[in-house]
Amino acid sequence: MLYRIITLIGGLVFVVALFALLWFFCRKFLEHHGVTDNVQDRATVLATWTFAGISVGLLFAVVGAFVLGPWAFYRTLRGHGVDISDGAAIWWGFGIVAAALGITAVGFFGFLMAVGAY
Repeated sequence: MLYRIITLIGGLVFVVALFALLWFFCRKFLEHHGVTDNVQDRATVLATWTFAGISVGLLFAVVGAFVLGPWAFYRTLRGHGVDISDGAAIWWGFGIVAAALGITAVGFFGFLMAVGAY
């Protein structure tokens, strides 16, 4: 029973870590593209919608996260007026989603191995 509680708490920590990684990557993306006004708030909105897209995509299939996450990134980015082409925005979104999910997955599987659940 203790391992289940530890695994549940660890899972919640990695959900928070996924959002934190998305926020960090979105902030770096905005700074890289010259956005200086309200970067923290814009990164939060961008990360929130990208996280929502990933979450809904994961409900359907794992592949859905790599479709809906970049799409949510692209749609939210259009509202921020960043000067970037549509194709580049989608590829940036895909890269951010893939990097954040990859780092989180590696960390979570390492955590599961450490507690003996995997």
